[in-house]
Amino acid sequence: MILNEKLLEYIENLSSPQSKLLADLERETYQKTVLPQMISGAYQGRLLSLLSKMKQPHKILEIGTFTGYATLCLAEGLTPDGQIITIDKNDEFQSIQNKYFEQSDYRKQITQITGNARKVIPDLKDRFDLVFLDADKRYYPHYYEMLLSKINRGGLLLADNTLWYGKVIDEQAKDAETVAIKQFNEMLASDDRVEVVILPVRDGLTMAMIK
Repeated sequence: MILNEKLLEYIENLSSPQSKLLADLERETYQKTVLPQMISGAYQGRLLSLLSKMKQPHKILEIGTFTGYATLCLAEGLTPDGQIITIDKNDEFQSIQNKYFEQSDYRKQITQITGNARKVIPDLKDRFDLVFLDADKRYYPHYYEMLLSKINRGGLLLADNTLWYGKVIDEQAKDAETVAIKQFNEMLASDDRVEVVILPVRDGLTMAMIK
């Protein structure tokens, strides 16, 4: 995390609050999962919601559902007849997902797919206005090449964890995840098909617009 706890608390206190439903989901995630820090949480969740509301997407693709917190945040900006497709390779958290999806206003607009996203994405016929990438970091460069043709012109690609605990500037960090994220960041920076900025939100959030 780039921000210390006190600054994060300050920012959260002066930002729009998360709903009770999302607060309950966040609490249950911390109670029942081994890696609860994978959740987007209130601060990043409000940013995802705001970006989605500004974009007003008809079609959203999310890669990496976890307990569904970001899914619900992104769904807040959908058009009334819009849809979010969310893919995760594990089904172990679907009971939590479904519990909160059912309580939300967006159940009918959410489609869950269990499977390897690298195999699922090529078969998707839709084109998307917004894509949120938060899956296995080792495959970020591969995901980027797969996703670019699936996003409409003017659409947004959001990618989480692109500062990777600050390891992207550590010359000694040679683990597969760090190497892949650095490659992903450099790919976007040198690609004239997108406009890109990395935001120092939590562990880094990249925002790229397709030209």
